[in-house]
Amino acid sequence: MASAVLEQLSASSIFDLRGVVAVVTGGGSGIGLMISSTLVANGATVYIVGPQQDELDRLAKKYNQAAGQDSRRGKMYGIEGDIRLKSEAKRLAEEIEKREKYITVLFNNAGILEGSFTPPAEPTAASYIASHFDSVSQDQFNNVINTNAVGPYWLTFAFLPLLEKWKNSDDLATKKFVPQVIMTSSMNGWTKDSNTAGRSYPYMFSKSAIGHFTSSLAHELLPLGIRVNGIAPGYFVSQMSSPGMIDPETGASLSPPGTVHPFEVPTVPSGSNRDMGSLALFLVANWFVNGETVLIDGGTLLKHPSSY
Repeated sequence: MASAVLEQLSASSIFDLRGVVAVVTGGGSGIGLMISSTLVANGATVYIVGPQQDELDRLAKKYNQAAGQDSRRGKMYGIEGDIRLKSEAKRLAEEIEKREKYITVLFNNAGILEGSFTPPAEPTAASYIASHFDSVSQDQFNNVINTNAVGPYWLTFAFLPLLEKWKNSDDLATKKFVPQVIMTSSMNGWTKDSNTAGRSYPYMFSKSAIGHFTSSLAHELLPLGIRVNGIAPGYFVSQMSSPGMIDPETGASLSPPGTVHPFEVPTVPSGSNRDMGSLALFLVANWFVNGETVLIDGGTLLKHPSSY
């Protein structure tokens, strides 16, 4: 009996994701790739959603070739889609439903940062208007809000039937995990210092919205038995935080030499794929966390004022 308990509690058992089907928006780069590659490494079937099919296919091919050498690994598939749109959310769910009986987890991860301001030259209303108002366009604001906050709303509800089918299935794998939606928010949904958010109020507003959406939707979906949780990253190297450099073999973003950011991270300079991946595994495997957003920022908000 004790040996059976030990086997059940081993990491290799808890995090064995064979049978799991996951959808990760923005799963082909940055934090999304950290999540999707970790899921594949532990046996899950993962659909990564992004703007360019050829890039998604190229990335999936590389990871599938590596995963094919080990039966414990999963598979990766790419699907092009514009996650801002209600019509696209419906299409993406229908496309995956043609291929899968159900899904286990939807990661609403895709995000952008636009509409940054330059600090005011002097403490006058005119200077603040020039930096915060004149320099930010309506299109930038709308694009950030639609991508980071509105899109996850459409996607969540479009994928509810597939999550419900996981819950109601008698397949063996469905008895091990509970269906779930996981939102990628940001430490900047709680920051009071715009320096930690790339000086983008559209970005801060959108991430605040996702933080509240996570907890309110978790309450809303209680009758369905579908959990909702969130991840609030600090500084992780991505094309959003450090644009321009990508490892051609792995698709991972690289930080340009000499990169300096206007905020302090007390632990290590940036989070790693191991840090993000292990958090994703925890949330997928755990049955008892619901309505929570986990801050993973290396202590940044311990140094900068926030409401977290």
